Amino acid sequence: SSLFSQAYEQDEVTAMVRNVYAGRVSFHDGDATLAPGLSVHLIGGHTRGLQVVRIWTRVGWLVLASDASHYRRNLIEERPFPIVFDVGKMFDGWKRLRDLAEGTENIIPGHDPVVMQEYPSPAPSMEGFVVRLDSKK
Repeated sequence: SSLFSQAYEQDEVTAMVRNVYAGRVSFHDGDATLAPGLSVHLIGGHTRGLQVVRIWTRVGWLVLASDASHYRRNLIEERPFPIVFDVGKMFDGWKRLRDLAEGTENIIPGHDPVVMQEYPSPAPSMEGFVVRLDSKK
């Protein structure tokens, strides 16, 4: 269906396939620990196989939500993003995000521009395009 394919760029898909053939991609089916304090977790809803990243930081567990929560409002107000594969699994995924991050404070939505306003830049030269997620402004 064009509804599901519009979220993907052909060049990006081709580049990923090339990386697979080059041996630069590792697949993890479900949850996996990648290193101490760094793991990926299967979160249903938006797409099949979507994983989020959980990392231990100086402020505790931080979860990079990716498309499991496009915007903070999707999670807080429990309002699904319009492109969704399974709405029920999306609601289950939001609960899992909260459990993984031990609340909502350390869940970083995947596309929310407010993230750039809430977190400080690590250096003045990076202001506006890079932020530190382990501290608030």
